[in-house]
Amino acid sequence: MVLVKCPNGKEKFDVLKFLRVLLVKPKGRKGLGFAADVIPIGLEYIAASIEKEVDYVHIIDMEFEKHSFQHFLDFFHPDLVAITMSATDHNEGLRLAKIAKDRGITTVLGGYHPTAIPDELLSHPQVDIIVRGEGELTMKELLQKGSPNGILGISFKKDGKIIHNPDRPLIENLDSLPFPARHLRRYKYRDYMNNNGKEVDGITMSRGCWGRCSFCCEPYMSKSRMRFRSPENIMNELFESVSFHKGKPLQIFATDPHFMGDPKRIDDLCDLLQQHKLDITFSVMTRVDSIVGHPELVKRMCDSGILSYELGFESPNQEDLNNVKKGTTVEMQEKAVKILRNNSANVSGTFVIGLPGHDEEEIKQFPIYAKKIGLMNCAFGIVTPFIGTEFYEKLEKDNLIFERDWTKYDEMHSVFKLNPLTPERLEELETYCMARFWTINTLLDRAEVLQKRTGKKTSLKDFICDIIAKAKFARNAGYDLRNGKLEDYAKVVLDAITDAEMEENGRKISMHDVIEMSRFLKILGPQVIQIALKYDNQIVSYVIKTTSEKVEFIKTIFGKQNNATMDININLDEVINSFNSYSPLNRLNYISLLKQARNGEGILNVLRLCSALTMDLSCSFLKDKFIVIKNGLYQ
Repeated sequence: MVLVKCPNGKEKFDVLKFLRVLLVKPKGRKGLGFAADVIPIGLEYIAASIEKEVDYVHIIDMEFEKHSFQHFLDFFHPDLVAITMSATDHNEGLRLAKIAKDRGITTVLGGYHPTAIPDELLSHPQVDIIVRGEGELTMKELLQKGSPNGILGISFKKDGKIIHNPDRPLIENLDSLPFPARHLRRYKYRDYMNNNGKEVDGITMSRGCWGRCSFCCEPYMSKSRMRFRSPENIMNELFESVSFHKGKPLQIFATDPHFMGDPKRIDDLCDLLQQHKLDITFSVMTRVDSIVGHPELVKRMCDSGILSYELGFESPNQEDLNNVKKGTTVEMQEKAVKILRNNSANVSGTFVIGLPGHDEEEIKQFPIYAKKIGLMNCAFGIVTPFIGTEFYEKLEKDNLIFERDWTKYDEMHSVFKLNPLTPERLEELETYCMARFWTINTLLDRAEVLQKRTGKKTSLKDFICDIIAKAKFARNAGYDLRNGKLEDYAKVVLDAITDAEMEENGRKISMHDVIEMSRFLKILGPQVIQIALKYDNQIVSYVIKTTSEKVEFIKTIFGKQNNATMDININLDEVINSFNSYSPLNRLNYISLLKQARNGEGILNVLRLCSALTMDLSCSFLKDKFIVIKNGLYQ
């Protein structure tokens, strides 16, 4: 850091020439953020924009680092540390800023959360500067000038007072921005919810959203406007991404809040994707009304590798949609899912529970509705009044927000009082909705729809790994959020499984028709397998009847039945603490099963199950490895 004295009219100020910059993403993913590793693509855009202004820039994602933050300060000797923050990063971001400030390093905070509360964050002595809104041009100018004075989009402290410079206009020409600095990436990111073996990357093709949803941060961040990159510019970045990943198959997450905001541009992009035939599948977020309004474009998108869609449904109640200014209808929701399923797309939906007026029985209908319209993946979040949103302002005006701990603004905690339900019960209902939606039939339905595009059954290995991934996600998403009380939610889960059986009877899917398990069934033979989930004195069992050729049925019962050839008893409070170490090939799991066998015949049946699983999973594993080697991708 070089200190320079410069005149400025009647005043004098210190100009700091920053030479070494460290960009930081704090540790502490919360709630639904466990679905996938979130690549800090925003920091990579900023790094690319400032690389020529400094001696060096580094990006640290503390979620993946084994070393302490102090280690990186000692190793890189930065003179400026910039930390990206969401609401749930509030405490951790301030902690990192203090460590840096104690060493005399200039600190900068940016992101949705600092943009919304610059005064609160600047009240902390460890925070020097807040970058409001988009950061690329603001950070570049800060490094060029060495002082925040007069730089649009910055808030800072001067002579004990907080100064808010005017807002910086939104960046209109997104093509003018350099591509993200992927070469600074230190980690391999993964998608935990999809076991497709592909490497993961991210891209931003547009910014903003036309929508005016009252609970969403986009209206205040982007003023409900959209800006777009050209299809040609996007393709050039995709070529760069493919090169970065050495030609391996990719799963790319588009960060755009509304991917289909400009249908003509997406149509042109599909032309280029089909022309170049890159081995990429895309996951995108968009709106229900865009899907319904452009069914032919959706088909082109799916044929071009854009196969995973996340839609904000919010509620099956039209009054709720009107109240939150969603701009969609319940009829649109059903049509959108049908269009996507007809194109063998992977369709996911998000709902918010706990809106004003919601009672327990209404909330319990949400997962039923989600399954009825055909959603293949679903998340249920507790409505959260993020600061800066219209929803927050209304609740704050009426003095209805009781929780000021920003780390609980994670869509899994109740933070305001405008609902007849207690916060504790609302949090239990969020768990209930997730458990009631994620049934065996939901997973089989997803496999059946995707099978129409591939023409192949899902392997038993992939199906089992999919179940484990969903279970790990559910466990990780709520483990620290429930203050170590996950055991208290076990009964809620069992209630949901039992209640779900009623609507499951009407949508039975033959497992052997969508899952490749012929080898497994031949070894296993005729069995009645009973998997009993137990918590306290409550027992819910899955009963699976097989022959050597098919799975005759899978049903859920309250309690246990007596004619099982195999009994597998699972104590839920023990399972909660073992998800992360579970492997279907772990021999300790098989030993545990053998101990549960009550006689010689039971032991033989368990050995058949273990042999069938080991043989099928091992063959699938070897087949996958062979395909990798054949494609020249083996490392």
